[in-house]
Amino acid sequence: MNHSNMRDRAPTSTCFLALSCVGLFISAAPAIAQNGDQAADETQGRKLGGMVVTDTAIDEQGYKVDKADSPKFTAPLVDTPRSITVIPASVIKDTASASLTEALRTVPGITLGAGEGGNPLGDRPFIRGFDSQASTYLDGVRDVGAQSREIFAVEQIEVVKGSDSTTGGRGGAGGSLNLVSKTPKADRFIAASGSLGNADYKRATIDINQPINDFVGFRLNAMWHDQDVAGRDAIWSKRWGVAPSIKLGLNGPTSLTVSYYHLDTDELPDSGIPYLYTIANAPAGVTETGPARTFTALDDGAKISVPRGAYYGLKDRDFRKTKVDNFTIRAEHDFGGVTLRNTSRYGRSTQGYVWTQPDDQQGNVANGLVWRRNNNRYSETDGLLNQTDLFGEFAIGGIKNSFAASVEFSEEKAANGTYVSNAQTGVVITTGINAVGGRCGAISIANYNCTSVDNPNPNDPWVSYAADGSSVVSPIVRSLRKTWTMSKTTTQAASLFDTITISDKLLINLGGRFDKYKTTVSPGLAATATANRIVLEREDDLWTYQAGIVFKPTESSSIYASTSTAATPPGSFIANGAEGNALNTTSQALTDALKVEKTKSYEIGAKANLFNDSLALTLAAFRTETKNARATNDAGTVAFIGERLIKGIEVGFNGNITPEWNVFGGYTYMDSEIVDGGFTATTVSGVTLYAPSVNTGKQFPNTPKHSFTAFTNYKVTPAFTIGGGAIYMSKVYGGYSDLRTITNGAVVITKELARMVPSYWRFDGNASYSFSDAVNLQVNVNNVFNKRYYDKAYAAHYANQAVGRTAIATLNIKY
Repeated sequence: MNHSNMRDRAPTSTCFLALSCVGLFISAAPAIAQNGDQAADETQGRKLGGMVVTDTAIDEQGYKVDKADSPKFTAPLVDTPRSITVIPASVIKDTASASLTEALRTVPGITLGAGEGGNPLGDRPFIRGFDSQASTYLDGVRDVGAQSREIFAVEQIEVVKGSDSTTGGRGGAGGSLNLVSKTPKADRFIAASGSLGNADYKRATIDINQPINDFVGFRLNAMWHDQDVAGRDAIWSKRWGVAPSIKLGLNGPTSLTVSYYHLDTDELPDSGIPYLYTIANAPAGVTETGPARTFTALDDGAKISVPRGAYYGLKDRDFRKTKVDNFTIRAEHDFGGVTLRNTSRYGRSTQGYVWTQPDDQQGNVANGLVWRRNNNRYSETDGLLNQTDLFGEFAIGGIKNSFAASVEFSEEKAANGTYVSNAQTGVVITTGINAVGGRCGAISIANYNCTSVDNPNPNDPWVSYAADGSSVVSPIVRSLRKTWTMSKTTTQAASLFDTITISDKLLINLGGRFDKYKTTVSPGLAATATANRIVLEREDDLWTYQAGIVFKPTESSSIYASTSTAATPPGSFIANGAEGNALNTTSQALTDALKVEKTKSYEIGAKANLFNDSLALTLAAFRTETKNARATNDAGTVAFIGERLIKGIEVGFNGNITPEWNVFGGYTYMDSEIVDGGFTATTVSGVTLYAPSVNTGKQFPNTPKHSFTAFTNYKVTPAFTIGGGAIYMSKVYGGYSDLRTITNGAVVITKELARMVPSYWRFDGNASYSFSDAVNLQVNVNNVFNKRYYDKAYAAHYANQAVGRTAIATLNIKY
């Protein structure tokens, strides 16, 4: 089978740097704020990291941001009693980040998760040990659907750490993400860049900001991207996007902004590297297994080495395509100290993939073979959201209040189906499950459904047969819509936030939110079924809060203590990811038995702005606990008895040490434990007993104990800048399994095995030279030492091998 989106790619060469040119833009030079003229400068620009810059320069100046974009954060970051990291446009640019996942690598405490179904290839960030895929927002409004987000139209990324349902609603057990869009500004500029690099890397972006007059402004952001993946065979990715917006009322106090965003992606996705051992064949004494690399085969003692570029997918089968469309209208009026804002958005995302996962725990890898398991899905997600914010300041009895009140209404729908090899019967492609001779038997190998660990060929002439041993060809098509699972959620919410200034030294931060959350799911029918669909539904009232106290030793520093909560109701991912508290689709009784998982965070910390407010330092100790996580009890039924606990310390730094020296990064230590993972059934000779889960007492998956990032730029001369970055991640576990038996009426564990990826260091380098105010050349070399490491660990099956050395040259021209 051939797909129209498939293409052959030429082999990559050794690293090279190439130049490209496209586009123009204007930026105003930053003015270093001095005590004597700072106030005057701020009348023409805004303060950022100790510098005063005009809006046209914000994309290029400063690693420090003083306030989050969302009005729900009612105080500057230094006075906000919780951990918030803002990734500004300057960090995104200097690190040559082209996607959300690439930008998030600059923030410690965030791990990227791998998946199997739902959204295995899209954004799945873990913040402080919790999956935050469904806690991502765009301009303060929930961003719906399974996506791989681009950043060409993003001004900055706000990472909130700690339980955060109060700000955005359901989910957010470990934190949330907010992407801030580029919108029209009063200054005229055009900014464009073109990039070339090794592994056939090509990228072009343009940002046009054009005031039509003093009242109307227009902005257009566009992007085109095409690349292979350094160090990996066959894999490629193409995407393009466009984001126009128009604003009426550029200078206020009343404005109306209308914007549209479109992203289209097409790729041959990475199939990952299989874990070496399964619980069944792990040698005695082996309690952990990582990705297969160099090993001795268990069956014949052969020495096997997995090449760095090994790709186990099939060009004639695998693909992934996504589309995202967002249409947003925002109206705003400033009454003088109090602002009223309404945001309405319609969002739609679609995703389709047929994707190979290697081995599926079949035990072939340790003997030199890999079963090419087929994973596939087609999904559509639509969301209609409306949010009204009222925010500003008022005083009562001389006490200042900075407040934000919000009312939100939303409806989100998801439809999820599969690809099948016979549209009449609705048989899902699972070629090899009943293969003659096993999943890596002779027929399976002959049909290219199994390949060698050390010499896979992505160009194998695979054909979609109905089954192994069959000569009937069954083209891959989408399943009938009646077989799809339909999900829907509606939310009505209200929230209130207030920072109360008791005195210059003492502030109180309070916030509360109520959500009336209703979710329904309708499981798909068999293709030949004539019955009507059933619909399962439930409704939950979600109450969440945050509270903090801030003591300010000086105007530019604070010491604080805070607590916050999160609520994760059943079905909160609307079938767009792997959620532990999914809405059951087979039993109404079980649906009624489900509950909301509740998480609470505690944090104490200190913040300080140094060097004339140009450098921000943060220190925090935190504790997050879930005491009613969904699990199986000792009767074999669902119960909310699980308990998870994570505690740690975080240090952050961002801004300027000197006017020439920028720094951004931090260190996070996380001590996590699944205190109670529920129970697991063991059956021997018809006798079934329950004993504590293998997960009990283990470290959270996707949660390293240590993570560190540091990125810096130093302006050697006014024209020449040099910099670099370092990333450290300690061992990350994907999942755990064990073997059990029953002896003398008790469950006995005979073997345990953890799947993990080892720790790594990665180093990046960059330099730039400005030939003039209008022309700049930037060179980035990411993963300078070509480290072979793994950045995602799935619970079973496979780990994701990270990108090899990537050298990128970018020519920026501004007008």
